[in-house]
Amino acid sequence: MPSILQCMDCSQQYPVDKIIYNCEICGGLLDVQHDMDKLRHTITRETFDRRLGTLDAPYNSGVWRYKELVNPDVPDGLIVSRPEGNTNLYAVPKLAEWAGVAKLYLKHEGENPTGSFKDRGMTGGVTQARVLGVDRVACASTGNTSASLAAYAAWAGIEGIVFFQNKQIAFGKLAQAIAYGATAIQINADFDRNLALVREVAGALGIYVLNSINPFRLEGQKTIIIEAIQQLRWQVPDWIVCPGGNLGNSSAFGKALHELYEIGLIDRLPRLAIIQAEGASPLFNSFQRGFDRLEPIHAETIATAIKIGNPVSYPKAVRTIRWSDGVVEQVSDQEIMDAKALIDRQGIGCEPASACSLIGVRKLVDKGVIKSSETVVGILTGHILKDADSVIQYHNGTLENIHAQYPNHLHQSEASIEALSKILESRQPTHA
Repeated sequence: MPSILQCMDCSQQYPVDKIIYNCEICGGLLDVQHDMDKLRHTITRETFDRRLGTLDAPYNSGVWRYKELVNPDVPDGLIVSRPEGNTNLYAVPKLAEWAGVAKLYLKHEGENPTGSFKDRGMTGGVTQARVLGVDRVACASTGNTSASLAAYAAWAGIEGIVFFQNKQIAFGKLAQAIAYGATAIQINADFDRNLALVREVAGALGIYVLNSINPFRLEGQKTIIIEAIQQLRWQVPDWIVCPGGNLGNSSAFGKALHELYEIGLIDRLPRLAIIQAEGASPLFNSFQRGFDRLEPIHAETIATAIKIGNPVSYPKAVRTIRWSDGVVEQVSDQEIMDAKALIDRQGIGCEPASACSLIGVRKLVDKGVIKSSETVVGILTGHILKDADSVIQYHNGTLENIHAQYPNHLHQSEASIEALSKILESRQPTHA
Protein backbone atom coordinates (compact mmCIF):
# COMPACT_ATOMS: atom_id res chain seq x y z
CA MET A 1 0.00 0.00 0.00
CA PRO A 2 1.47 3.43 -0.91
CA SER A 3 1.85 6.14 1.73
CA ILE A 4 -1.15 8.40 2.33
CA LEU A 5 -1.99 11.69 4.00
CA GLN A 6 -4.21 11.27 7.04
CA CYS A 7 -5.87 13.79 9.34
CA MET A 8 -4.60 13.38 12.90
CA ASP A 9 -8.04 14.32 14.28
CA CYS A 10 -10.73 12.64 12.15
CA SER A 11 -8.55 10.15 10.19
CA GLN A 12 -9.81 11.37 6.82
CA GLN A 13 -7.35 10.21 4.14
CA TYR A 14 -5.97 11.90 1.03
CA PRO A 15 -3.52 10.82 -1.68
CA VAL A 16 0.05 12.09 -1.25
CA ASP A 17 -0.04 13.79 -4.66
CA LYS A 18 -2.78 16.18 -3.50
CA ILE A 19 -1.60 19.68 -2.49
CA ILE A 20 -3.23 20.06 0.89
CA TYR A 21 -2.06 21.20 4.34
CA ASN A 22 -5.16 20.76 6.52
CA CYS A 23 -8.04 18.32 6.51
CA GLU A 24 -10.90 19.45 4.28
CA ILE A 25 -13.41 17.89 6.71
CA CYS A 26 -12.34 19.15 10.13
CA GLY A 27 -9.33 21.40 9.53
CA GLY A 28 -6.94 19.12 11.42
CA LEU A 29 -3.25 18.74 10.68
CA LEU A 30 -2.12 15.99 8.33
CA ASP A 31 0.36 13.16 8.84
CA VAL A 32 2.15 11.19 6.17
CA GLN A 33 1.20 7.60 7.01
CA HIS A 34 3.33 4.75 5.69
CA ASP A 35 2.46 1.06 5.42
CA MET A 36 3.63 0.08 8.89
CA ASP A 37 2.66 -3.58 8.50
CA LYS A 38 4.93 -3.83 5.49
CA LEU A 39 7.76 -1.97 7.22
CA ARG A 40 7.48 -4.20 10.28
CA HIS A 41 8.30 -7.19 8.11
CA THR A 42 10.90 -5.63 5.81
CA ILE A 43 12.91 -3.08 7.83
CA THR A 44 15.48 -3.99 10.47
CA ARG A 45 18.27 -2.11 12.20
CA GLU A 46 20.67 -3.79 9.78
CA THR A 47 18.81 -2.21 6.84
CA PHE A 48 19.99 1.19 7.97
CA ASP A 49 23.33 0.09 9.43
CA ARG A 50 24.39 -1.32 6.04
CA ARG A 51 23.96 2.09 4.47
CA LEU A 52 26.21 3.93 6.93
CA GLY A 53 29.21 5.44 5.19
CA THR A 54 28.01 4.76 1.65
CA LEU A 55 29.01 7.17 -1.09
CA ASP A 56 25.98 6.28 -3.19
CA ALA A 57 22.98 8.60 -3.47
CA PRO A 58 20.44 8.81 -2.00
CA TYR A 59 21.64 6.75 0.97
CA ASN A 60 24.68 8.99 1.58
CA SER A 61 22.16 11.43 3.05
CA GLY A 62 21.36 11.20 6.76
CA VAL A 63 17.73 11.65 5.76
CA TRP A 64 17.39 9.35 2.78
CA ARG A 65 19.33 6.59 4.51
CA TYR A 66 15.93 6.05 6.16
CA LYS A 67 13.97 6.45 2.92
CA GLU A 68 11.40 3.78 3.84
CA LEU A 69 10.38 5.92 6.83
CA VAL A 70 10.48 9.25 4.97
CA ASN A 71 9.02 8.83 1.47
CA PRO A 72 9.33 5.22 0.33
CA ASP A 73 7.55 5.67 -3.00
CA VAL A 74 9.52 8.61 -4.43
CA PRO A 75 11.83 7.72 -7.35
CA ASP A 76 15.47 8.27 -6.48
CA GLY A 77 15.87 10.56 -9.47
CA LEU A 78 13.42 13.10 -8.02
CA ILE A 79 15.13 13.38 -4.62
CA VAL A 80 16.60 16.83 -3.94
CA SER A 81 19.51 16.29 -1.56
CA ARG A 82 22.68 18.28 -0.76
CA PRO A 83 23.23 15.70 1.03
CA GLU A 84 22.12 16.58 4.56
CA GLY A 85 22.18 14.90 7.94
CA ASN A 86 25.03 12.72 9.17
CA THR A 87 25.49 15.26 11.97
CA ASN A 88 27.63 14.44 14.98
CA LEU A 89 26.42 13.27 18.36
CA TYR A 90 28.84 14.70 20.90
CA ALA A 91 29.44 13.23 24.36
CA VAL A 92 29.94 16.29 26.59
CA PRO A 93 30.97 15.17 30.11
CA LYS A 94 31.78 18.70 31.35
CA LEU A 95 28.35 19.95 30.34
CA ALA A 96 26.75 16.81 31.76
CA GLU A 97 28.35 17.61 35.11
CA TRP A 98 27.17 21.23 34.91
CA ALA A 99 23.64 20.11 34.03
CA GLY A 100 23.64 17.40 36.70
CA VAL A 101 23.19 14.22 34.67
CA ALA A 102 25.22 11.04 34.26
CA LYS A 103 25.52 11.22 30.47
CA LEU A 104 24.70 14.05 28.11
CA TYR A 105 24.98 13.97 24.33
CA LEU A 106 24.43 16.94 22.03
CA LYS A 107 23.15 16.23 18.51
CA HIS A 108 24.43 19.15 16.44
CA GLU A 109 22.07 19.93 13.60
CA GLY A 110 24.05 23.09 12.88
CA GLU A 111 26.36 20.81 10.90
CA ASN A 112 23.81 20.52 8.08
CA PRO A 113 24.58 22.18 4.70
CA THR A 114 22.92 25.54 5.47
CA GLY A 115 23.69 25.36 9.18
CA SER A 116 20.44 24.18 10.75
CA PHE A 117 18.10 21.22 11.17
CA LYS A 118 15.75 22.75 8.59
CA ASP A 119 17.74 21.06 5.82
CA ARG A 120 16.40 17.68 6.89
CA GLY A 121 12.85 18.90 6.49
CA MET A 122 13.56 20.85 3.34
CA THR A 123 14.97 17.87 1.44
CA GLY A 124 11.65 16.16 2.14
CA GLY A 125 9.54 19.17 1.24
CA VAL A 126 11.38 20.23 -1.91
CA THR A 127 11.52 16.62 -3.10
CA GLN A 128 7.73 16.47 -2.78
CA ALA A 129 7.50 19.78 -4.65
CA ARG A 130 9.41 18.15 -7.50
CA VAL A 131 7.10 15.11 -7.36
CA LEU A 132 4.09 17.44 -7.62
CA GLY A 133 5.64 19.35 -10.52
CA VAL A 134 5.42 22.80 -8.89
CA ASP A 135 7.89 25.51 -9.87
CA ARG A 136 7.59 27.90 -6.88
CA VAL A 137 7.90 27.23 -3.16
CA ALA A 138 7.48 29.66 -0.28
CA CYS A 139 7.74 30.02 3.48
CA ALA A 140 7.45 32.51 6.30
CA SER A 141 10.60 32.47 8.38
CA THR A 142 12.45 33.71 11.43
CA GLY A 143 15.60 32.88 9.48
CA ASN A 144 16.69 29.24 9.32
CA THR A 145 13.76 28.04 7.21
CA SER A 146 14.40 30.76 4.67
CA ALA A 147 18.09 29.87 4.33
CA SER A 148 17.25 26.22 3.82
CA LEU A 149 14.37 26.79 1.41
CA ALA A 150 16.47 29.18 -0.68
CA ALA A 151 19.32 26.69 -0.96
CA TYR A 152 17.20 23.65 -1.78
CA ALA A 153 15.02 25.55 -4.23
CA ALA A 154 18.15 26.75 -6.02
CA TRP A 155 19.53 23.20 -6.06
CA ALA A 156 16.24 21.93 -7.52
CA GLY A 157 16.05 24.72 -10.11
CA ILE A 158 12.79 26.21 -8.85
CA GLU A 159 11.94 29.63 -7.41
CA GLY A 160 12.15 30.12 -3.66
CA ILE A 161 10.09 32.85 -1.96
CA VAL A 162 10.57 33.88 1.69
CA PHE A 163 8.57 36.24 3.91
CA PHE A 164 10.50 37.85 6.79
CA GLN A 165 9.40 40.21 9.49
CA ASN A 166 11.14 43.59 9.15
CA LYS A 167 13.10 43.52 12.41
CA GLN A 168 15.13 41.17 14.62
CA ILE A 169 16.23 38.90 11.80
CA ALA A 170 19.76 37.56 12.30
CA PHE A 171 21.87 38.75 9.37
CA GLY A 172 23.58 35.39 9.03
CA LYS A 173 20.22 33.90 8.10
CA LEU A 174 18.96 36.76 5.95
CA ALA A 175 22.25 36.78 4.04
CA GLN A 176 21.85 33.12 3.12
CA ALA A 177 18.37 33.56 1.67
CA ILE A 178 19.52 36.49 -0.45
CA ALA A 179 22.77 34.80 -1.52
CA TYR A 180 21.00 31.65 -2.68
CA GLY A 181 18.75 33.71 -4.95
CA ALA A 182 15.37 33.52 -3.23
CA THR A 183 12.78 36.25 -3.66
CA ALA A 184 13.08 37.75 -0.16
CA ILE A 185 10.35 40.07 1.14
CA GLN A 186 10.42 41.87 4.49
CA ILE A 187 6.94 42.57 5.83
CA ASN A 188 5.79 44.78 8.66
CA ALA A 189 4.42 41.83 10.65
CA ASP A 190 5.63 39.13 13.02
CA PHE A 191 6.21 35.48 12.07
CA ASP A 192 2.70 34.33 12.89
CA ARG A 193 1.08 36.95 10.65
CA ASN A 194 3.60 36.23 7.90
CA LEU A 195 2.73 32.54 8.01
CA ALA A 196 -0.94 33.39 7.52
CA LEU A 197 0.02 35.68 4.63
CA VAL A 198 2.19 33.12 2.89
CA ARG A 199 -0.63 30.60 3.01
CA GLU A 200 -3.09 33.11 1.55
CA VAL A 201 -0.72 34.20 -1.21
CA ALA A 202 0.28 30.61 -1.99
CA GLY A 203 -3.34 29.58 -2.34
CA ALA A 204 -4.07 32.47 -4.68
CA LEU A 205 -0.97 32.05 -6.86
CA GLY A 206 -0.48 28.29 -6.86
CA ILE A 207 2.71 28.30 -4.77
CA TYR A 208 3.70 25.29 -2.62
CA VAL A 209 4.09 26.14 1.10
CA LEU A 210 7.12 24.68 2.88
CA ASN A 211 6.59 25.72 6.48
CA SER A 212 6.23 22.94 9.01
CA ILE A 213 2.50 22.75 8.33
CA ASN A 214 3.68 20.79 5.29
CA PRO A 215 3.71 17.16 6.49
CA PHE A 216 6.59 16.18 4.19
CA ARG A 217 8.83 18.64 6.05
CA LEU A 218 8.28 16.74 9.28
CA GLU A 219 9.07 13.41 7.64
CA GLY A 220 12.58 14.69 6.98
CA GLN A 221 12.97 16.12 10.47
CA LYS A 222 12.06 12.75 11.99
CA THR A 223 15.48 11.51 10.96
CA ILE A 224 17.24 13.66 13.58
CA ILE A 225 16.00 11.22 16.20
CA ILE A 226 16.34 8.09 14.09
CA GLU A 227 19.96 8.97 13.37
CA ALA A 228 20.71 9.86 17.01
CA ILE A 229 19.39 6.51 18.21
CA GLN A 230 21.33 4.70 15.51
CA GLN A 231 24.46 6.56 16.66
CA LEU A 232 23.75 5.23 20.16
CA ARG A 233 23.71 1.75 18.60
CA TRP A 234 19.94 1.61 18.94
CA GLN A 235 20.07 2.09 22.72
CA VAL A 236 17.30 4.50 23.68
CA PRO A 237 18.24 7.40 25.99
CA ASP A 238 16.08 8.25 28.96
CA TRP A 239 15.34 11.76 27.70
CA ILE A 240 15.41 13.79 24.50
CA VAL A 241 15.42 17.55 25.09
CA CYS A 242 14.85 20.13 22.35
CA PRO A 243 13.96 23.80 21.86
CA GLY A 244 10.36 24.60 20.94
CA GLY A 245 9.24 27.37 18.59
CA ASN A 246 6.82 26.47 15.82
CA LEU A 247 7.02 22.92 17.26
CA GLY A 248 7.76 21.11 14.02
CA ASN A 249 10.81 19.35 15.45
CA SER A 250 9.13 18.09 18.60
CA SER A 251 6.16 16.96 16.52
CA ALA A 252 8.45 15.09 14.15
CA PHE A 253 10.37 13.53 17.04
CA GLY A 254 7.22 12.07 18.53
CA LYS A 255 6.20 10.58 15.21
CA ALA A 256 9.68 9.12 14.69
CA LEU A 257 9.72 7.46 18.10
CA HIS A 258 6.19 6.14 17.71
CA GLU A 259 7.04 4.57 14.35
CA LEU A 260 10.39 3.13 15.50
CA TYR A 261 8.59 1.47 18.40
CA GLU A 262 5.72 0.26 16.22
CA ILE A 263 8.02 -1.53 13.76
CA GLY A 264 10.23 -2.91 16.52
CA LEU A 265 13.48 -0.97 16.06
CA ILE A 266 13.34 0.27 19.67
CA ASP A 267 11.83 -1.44 22.69
CA ARG A 268 10.68 1.64 24.63
CA LEU A 269 10.04 5.35 24.19
CA PRO A 270 12.29 7.97 25.77
CA ARG A 271 10.62 10.91 27.46
CA LEU A 272 10.65 14.18 25.53
CA ALA A 273 11.15 17.65 27.03
CA ILE A 274 10.32 20.73 24.96
CA ILE A 275 12.01 23.92 26.15
CA GLN A 276 10.62 27.34 25.26
CA ALA A 277 11.90 30.86 25.87
CA GLU A 278 9.94 32.71 28.55
CA GLY A 279 8.91 35.39 26.08
CA ALA A 280 7.67 32.86 23.54
CA SER A 281 6.10 30.09 25.59
CA PRO A 282 2.51 29.38 24.53
CA LEU A 283 3.07 25.60 24.69
CA PHE A 284 4.49 25.87 28.22
CA ASN A 285 1.51 27.98 29.30
CA SER A 286 -0.87 25.39 27.87
CA PHE A 287 1.06 22.54 29.52
CA GLN A 288 0.63 24.27 32.88
CA ARG A 289 -3.13 24.16 32.30
CA GLY A 290 -3.22 20.52 31.25
CA PHE A 291 -3.21 21.34 27.53
CA ASP A 292 -6.72 22.77 27.69
CA ARG A 293 -6.15 25.11 24.72
CA LEU A 294 -3.54 27.14 22.86
CA GLU A 295 -3.55 30.85 23.69
CA PRO A 296 -1.37 32.71 21.15
CA ILE A 297 0.93 35.39 22.54
CA HIS A 298 3.12 38.17 21.15
CA ALA A 299 6.55 36.55 21.20
CA GLU A 300 9.72 38.34 22.35
CA THR A 301 13.04 36.58 22.91
CA ILE A 302 16.69 36.90 21.97
CA ALA A 303 16.42 33.35 20.59
CA THR A 304 14.97 34.50 17.26
CA ALA A 305 14.70 30.97 15.85
CA ILE A 306 11.94 30.19 18.37
CA LYS A 307 10.32 33.64 18.59
CA ILE A 308 6.88 32.31 17.67
CA GLY A 309 3.69 33.01 19.59
CA ASN A 310 1.17 30.90 17.67
CA PRO A 311 2.87 27.59 16.80
CA VAL A 312 1.23 25.83 13.89
CA SER A 313 2.28 22.36 15.03
CA TYR A 314 0.81 22.74 18.53
CA PRO A 315 -1.58 19.74 18.25
CA LYS A 316 1.21 17.44 17.09
CA ALA A 317 3.53 18.65 19.86
CA VAL A 318 0.83 17.94 22.45
CA ARG A 319 0.48 14.46 20.95
CA THR A 320 4.24 13.96 21.29
CA ILE A 321 4.22 14.95 24.96
CA ARG A 322 1.33 12.59 25.67
CA TRP A 323 2.89 9.71 23.72
CA SER A 324 6.21 10.05 25.54
CA ASP A 325 5.01 11.10 29.01
CA GLY A 326 6.97 14.26 28.32
CA VAL A 327 7.17 17.73 29.84
CA VAL A 328 7.42 21.36 28.75
CA GLU A 329 9.66 23.92 30.47
CA GLN A 330 10.54 27.57 29.91
CA VAL A 331 13.85 29.40 30.36
CA SER A 332 14.87 33.05 30.41
CA ASP A 333 16.97 34.86 27.82
CA GLN A 334 19.66 35.25 30.48
CA GLU A 335 19.74 31.50 31.02
CA ILE A 336 19.77 30.84 27.27
CA MET A 337 22.77 33.07 26.60
CA ASP A 338 24.77 31.75 29.56
CA ALA A 339 24.13 28.16 28.49
CA LYS A 340 25.09 29.08 24.93
CA ALA A 341 28.40 30.47 26.18
CA LEU A 342 29.15 27.14 27.88
CA ILE A 343 28.31 25.13 24.75
CA ASP A 344 30.42 27.50 22.66
CA ARG A 345 33.33 27.15 25.10
CA GLN A 346 33.42 23.42 24.41
CA GLY A 347 34.40 24.22 20.82
CA ILE A 348 31.00 23.10 19.53
CA GLY A 349 29.04 26.34 19.25
CA CYS A 350 25.35 26.94 18.54
CA GLU A 351 22.76 29.61 17.86
CA PRO A 352 20.90 30.99 20.93
CA ALA A 353 17.75 28.86 20.55
CA SER A 354 19.84 25.68 20.66
CA ALA A 355 21.04 26.48 24.16
CA CYS A 356 17.51 25.90 25.47
CA SER A 357 18.38 22.21 25.38
CA LEU A 358 21.27 22.52 27.86
CA ILE A 359 19.69 24.94 30.31
CA GLY A 360 16.44 23.00 30.02
CA VAL A 361 18.20 19.84 31.21
CA ARG A 362 19.72 21.64 34.19
CA LYS A 363 16.41 23.23 35.14
CA LEU A 364 14.55 19.91 34.95
CA VAL A 365 17.27 18.21 37.03
CA ASP A 366 16.93 20.95 39.65
CA LYS A 367 13.18 20.32 39.73
CA GLY A 368 13.68 16.57 40.13
CA VAL A 369 12.01 15.78 36.79
CA ILE A 370 15.17 14.43 35.16
CA LYS A 371 17.14 12.14 37.48
CA SER A 372 20.88 12.61 37.85
CA SER A 373 21.45 8.97 36.88
CA GLU A 374 19.72 9.33 33.50
CA THR A 375 21.07 9.63 29.97
CA VAL A 376 19.97 12.64 27.95
CA VAL A 377 20.24 13.65 24.29
CA GLY A 378 19.93 17.39 23.69
CA ILE A 379 19.31 18.85 20.24
CA LEU A 380 21.34 21.80 18.96
CA THR A 381 19.31 23.28 16.14
CA GLY A 382 21.62 25.78 14.47
CA HIS A 383 25.21 26.86 13.81
CA ILE A 384 26.98 29.48 15.93
CA LEU A 385 27.42 31.81 12.93
CA LYS A 386 23.65 31.97 12.37
CA ASP A 387 23.60 34.83 14.91
CA ALA A 388 27.18 36.08 15.28
CA ASP A 389 26.08 39.50 16.54
CA SER A 390 24.63 38.02 19.71
CA VAL A 391 27.94 36.26 20.41
CA ILE A 392 29.99 39.45 20.25
CA GLN A 393 27.43 41.48 22.18
CA TYR A 394 27.18 38.86 24.93
CA HIS A 395 30.94 38.71 25.49
CA ASN A 396 31.33 42.49 25.27
CA GLY A 397 28.49 43.01 27.73
CA THR A 398 26.31 45.03 25.35
CA LEU A 399 23.23 42.79 25.15
CA GLU A 400 20.24 44.59 26.60
CA ASN A 401 19.05 43.10 29.92
CA ILE A 402 21.70 40.34 29.81
CA HIS A 403 24.60 40.15 32.27
CA ALA A 404 27.16 37.70 30.93
CA GLN A 405 28.11 35.06 33.49
CA TYR A 406 30.78 33.51 31.25
CA PRO A 407 32.30 36.39 29.25
CA ASN A 408 35.36 36.18 27.04
CA HIS A 409 36.26 39.82 26.58
CA LEU A 410 37.84 41.11 23.40
CA HIS A 411 41.15 42.73 24.36
CA GLN A 412 42.62 45.83 22.76
CA SER A 413 46.39 46.26 22.52
CA GLU A 414 49.10 48.49 21.17
CA ALA A 415 51.41 46.86 18.63
CA SER A 416 54.21 46.08 21.10
CA ILE A 417 55.60 43.05 22.90
CA GLU A 418 55.22 44.86 26.22
CA ALA A 419 51.51 45.55 25.74
CA LEU A 420 50.77 42.04 24.49
CA SER A 421 52.76 40.46 27.32
CA LYS A 422 50.82 42.45 29.89
CA ILE A 423 47.53 41.06 28.57
CA LEU A 424 48.74 37.47 28.24
CA GLU A 425 50.49 37.34 31.61
CA SER A 426 47.42 38.65 33.40
CA ARG A 427 45.02 36.29 31.69
CA GLN A 428 44.38 33.02 33.47
CA PRO A 429 43.10 29.99 31.57
CA THR A 430 39.37 29.49 31.97
CA HIS A 431 37.49 26.21 31.78
CA ALA A 432 33.75 25.66 31.47
